[in-house]
Amino acid sequence: MKYKYLFLLNLVVVFAAYAQDAAEAPPVSPVAQALEQARDSVRSGDEAAAVEILQQLADNGFAAVQVITGDTVLGALAGNANFDTLVQDMEVQAYPCEHDERFRAFDFWVGEWDVRIANGTVAGHNVIEPEQRGCVLVEKWTSATGGTGTSINYLDKVTGEWVQVWNDASGSQINIRGGMTDEGMQLTGTIHYVASDTTADFRGLWTPLDDGRVRQFFEQSNDGGETWSPWFEGFYSRADTADP
Repeated sequence: MKYKYLFLLNLVVVFAAYAQDAAEAPPVSPVAQALEQARDSVRSGDEAAAVEILQQLADNGFAAVQVITGDTVLGALAGNANFDTLVQDMEVQAYPCEHDERFRAFDFWVGEWDVRIANGTVAGHNVIEPEQRGCVLVEKWTSATGGTGTSINYLDKVTGEWVQVWNDASGSQINIRGGMTDEGMQLTGTIHYVASDTTADFRGLWTPLDDGRVRQFFEQSNDGGETWSPWFEGFYSRADTADP
């Protein structure tokens, strides 16, 4: 009898633990449920039902397109016209900058460049690359004497202006904004010199040239914009085509 009671007691403990675990288990999210339903539809050969479920998810705000395209089961829908259209629409929602032509205005500056001044002397090497799925251009500059600098360039959708924020190892801080003109990308603002704690008006102009090069021209004003003095003029040639 003693062992019988012990056995029953153990059963009670086991069932109590099971009930507690079930109560504490997090509920399955509606998104996870829908994705699994879509997988089941794919496995059963009903592609139309799978796409319909995924479309409903997208219509309700689900934009993690990589979850769908990276899924070994759902990814098998690639080639289905409705699925491909759904994925394309979701990518536009997930990565809007990549699909907005206004973010491409400064793409003529993208690339790996050798930079020379007007007399042909090498000034340095510059790499400008799109990052964050086309939302930003990152510049990484190395001068011929070893100086370095980095800028972030992006379209401010609130104002519609292009912005450049530059910092270099010598403590020059540039913050300029503007947009495309007939001459090229014209940005205006300020430059601050950390070492001397001084600030001046500053502007830059990037002009794509007919021969494939890009001219970069910086100017500084020390009288509130009344007059401007050249600060730097460089001519960009793509590194794979630049003269030795």
